Amino acid sequence: MQEEVLLLDLPARQDVDATGAADTPCAQCKSRGLCWPSDLDPGALERVGRAVLARRTVKQGEVLIHQGERFQNVYAIQSGFFKTVVISSDGREQITGFQMTGEFVGLDGIERDQHSCAAVALEDSEVCALPFVRLEALAREMDVLQRHLHRVLSQDIVVKSNAMLLLSSIRGDKRLASVLINLAQRLHARGFPATELDLRMTRMDLSNFVCLKYETVSRILSQLVADGILEIRRRHVRILDHAALTQLASLQARGGVPRTVP
Repeated sequence: MQEEVLLLDLPARQDVDATGAADTPCAQCKSRGLCWPSDLDPGALERVGRAVLARRTVKQGEVLIHQGERFQNVYAIQSGFFKTVVISSDGREQITGFQMTGEFVGLDGIERDQHSCAAVALEDSEVCALPFVRLEALAREMDVLQRHLHRVLSQDIVVKSNAMLLLSSIRGDKRLASVLINLAQRLHARGFPATELDLRMTRMDLSNFVCLKYETVSRILSQLVADGILEIRRRHVRILDHAALTQLASLQARGGVPRTVP
C-alpha cells in the first residue's frame, strides 16, 4: 500500500526563461521580503541579486547538497520545500529539519567548510545559489545585510537547540503538536491561513523527524482528530482548536516554551 503523502502548497514559483534565468532581478522577486531584510534599499537588493551565482530548479527527490560536500554556497529557497538529513556511518538517516520558501539551506557548512547534512527537495523547487564569500563581502559593506545574516545564523542556532530540547524532554504527542504549530506559524508568515496546513513531507518523514514510529504518529493524529483538535482530509490538515493544540505543544521545561522548531 502506497504511503500517504501530506502536501504543502507554497507560493507560486517565479517564471523563468528557457535557460533557467530569472525574468526579473532579485529586487522584483516575490520572495525577497522573506529572504532579505525589508529595509534593504533597491540599490542594495540589486547588488545582492548580482551576487547570485545561479537560480536552479531542483526536482522532487533530488539532492541539492550532499553530506560531506565542500562548502561554497548557501541557498535561498525561492519556491518549494526541503528536508535536511544526516546519514550515519551505518547508513541510518535522521531528518534534522524542514525548510520552506524564503529560508536558507547550507548554513551548516560554514563551521568546517564542509556540509554536515544533506538537503533533499520534497517538491519541485527553485533556489538561488549564493557564494558565501560574496555574501560576506557584501555584508562587510552593508550594515543592514550584516545584521540580517547574524540574525539568520542566530536563528539557526536557536532552532537546533530547541529541536534538541523538543526531542529529549517531552512526550510524542507534544513533539508532533509542536511541529504542527511551528509549521502553521511559518506558513502564516508567508500569507497562508493560520489554521490551514497542506504538508509536503510524508508521514514517514514526519515520524523520522520527531523520532517516533510511523504507527505512533498515525495513532496520535487519529486521536487529535477524535478529540476535535484537527481535521485531516488526505493531504490537508486543518487546526480546529488552536488553543488546545498550542497547550499540548507547550513545553514544561526550565527554559520555557521555544518559539521555533525546524
